[in-house]
Amino acid sequence: MRDLYHDELDSIGASLIAMTHLVAAAMERASHALLDQNLAVAERVMSDDVAIDALRNDIEERTFQLLVRQQPVATDLRTLVTTLHINSDLERMGDLALHIAKVARLRYPDCAVPNDLRDVISQMSEVAMSQVDKVAQVLDGRDIALARAIELEDDSMDALHRKLFTLLLTPTWDRGIETAIDLTLLGRYFERYADHAVSVARRVVFIVTGQMPEPAIPIGITG
Repeated sequence: MRDLYHDELDSIGASLIAMTHLVAAAMERASHALLDQNLAVAERVMSDDVAIDALRNDIEERTFQLLVRQQPVATDLRTLVTTLHINSDLERMGDLALHIAKVARLRYPDCAVPNDLRDVISQMSEVAMSQVDKVAQVLDGRDIALARAIELEDDSMDALHRKLFTLLLTPTWDRGIETAIDLTLLGRYFERYADHAVSVARRVVFIVTGQMPEPAIPIGITG
């Protein structure tokens, strides 16, 4: 029975890694749809979000079943309870990629991002992709050093977010309120995606060490 229990625990962990790959693909495609005005890719992000939601529900159900049947203690209990939080973070990352794709679709065939702001949005996408790639590695290898690197990398996302706002608030802004709203939302979506990646990394540190590291950023904001 214990072997079956640990096999299921390992299977849930593998499903979390699979979900990470799904939300990484969602962000990559959403960014491509946004910057390259690709309607088909934007719509794929939307249709694929169903799979992310389904996997989230499956992981949650299997985790609850293990909690009820096995009544784990110590590290196993910490792992299962934290898995529920990680599962929620990853699902939210998929939703944020979905929101980016929806902006791309809303403005098609035009691009929601003006040419002179493409660089900052592209860089935000690159940081998000770098972080989610590390998240998959952290979940797979329980690498505490890499988990902490994800949080440090988030400084780059915060700096880009501030840069975007600075550009939007310049007195010479002449692209209208609608474009400003789009970019404000896009900046928020990328920034929150990165925040959830940090949250996952911190939770892995908690699984391994039993201690939640002090946050370098405000994790608790809803989004």
